[in-house]
Amino acid sequence: MSLPYPRTFSHIGISVPNLEAAVKFYTEVLGWYLIMKPTRILEDDSPIGEMCSDVFGQGWDYFDIAHLSTGDRIGVEIFQFKNQENPEDNFEYWKTGVFHFAVQDPNLEELAERIVAAGGKKRMPQPRYYYPGEKPYRMQYLEDPFGNILELYSHCYELTYSAGAY
Repeated sequence: MSLPYPRTFSHIGISVPNLEAAVKFYTEVLGWYLIMKPTRILEDDSPIGEMCSDVFGQGWDYFDIAHLSTGDRIGVEIFQFKNQENPEDNFEYWKTGVFHFAVQDPNLEELAERIVAAGGKKRMPQPRYYYPGEKPYRMQYLEDPFGNILELYSHCYELTYSAGAY
């Protein structure tokens, strides 16, 4: 049996308490492209309404969504649900599920400061080096202004880990 072809990553969905503020943050701070402006989706018998009921079950009523794209063409769906809850601490890394997403920028220190200036926060006081004194590969965990965990990388994932970072 042959190994499966490695699939490409298409998109990620992120839930936020304020869609307009999230679109502003992700376009102005991370530079992502807005490819579909904020739109309200209703729980009804339309094709999209029925598709969402398949996913969310009955009683979701409505949500607002915008579609963005990263510089490397990865889609980002930003959702604001009717009954959006914003937990005090959204970093439950020990629970099954996605607990962060990562963004690459060669000047991650500057991007980290822009994130903080826009209302985010650092989860690590400073970047950490994977190969101190040997290679400039750095990373740092932060939160966006909405409590979603994001990690910054200075170099691509493959370069960082191909030499066995730890």
